[in-house]
Amino acid sequence: MVLGKIVGTVVCSTRNDSNIGATYLLVEKTDQTGKKKGDFLVALDLIGAGHDELVLVTEGSPSRETPFTTEKPVDALVVGIVDLIDDNNKIIYRK
Repeated sequence: MVLGKIVGTVVCSTRNDSNIGATYLLVEKTDQTGKKKGDFLVALDLIGAGHDELVLVTEGSPSRETPFTTEKPVDALVVGIVDLIDDNNKIIYRK
C-alpha cells in the first residue's frame, strides 16, 4: 500500500482498457503525515476520491483483484480515503 495525495486528473482521449466511465487520478506519494515526496503515479479511482485527499493506493497484481478490474490492464488502484493516522497514540494526520 502507498499513501498519496490526489493532485490531479488524467484524461485520455484514446485508451485500450475497457473501463467504461473510469476515472484516473494523478497521485503524489506522501509520508505518513501527508508531506508530499515528489513521486507520482496514475491510479484508477473506483471510490470517488477528491482533489487534495490523502488516499491508500494498491499497486501491481492486487489492483486487478476486484470485480471491476479483473483481467484488465490496471497497475494502481485507489482503495481508500484516509480519515486519520494514529502513530503510537499520537494523531499525526486528520482529514
